[in-house]
Amino acid sequence: MKPTTDRMLIRIKDMYKYILENGTVTTQDLVDEFGITPRTIQRDLNVLAFNELVESPVRGKWTTTEKKVKMTS
Repeated sequence: MKPTTDRMLIRIKDMYKYILENGTVTTQDLVDEFGITPRTIQRDLNVLAFNELVESPVRGKWTTTEKKVKMTS
């Protein structure tokens, strides 16, 4: 894989772990935590939502789903 793809996958995994640890978070919380643009955050959240790992109960807020995930380092 290209370095940019690796970086994206690591960022998405870190984002998922952050949401899992903090419960419901806002898009702005993620922007502040990861220091990237809201558009990039939204793109990454769309990947997580597509894979049914996060959901948005209210616009702009995100939480993890009950889907089981096997975490590797």
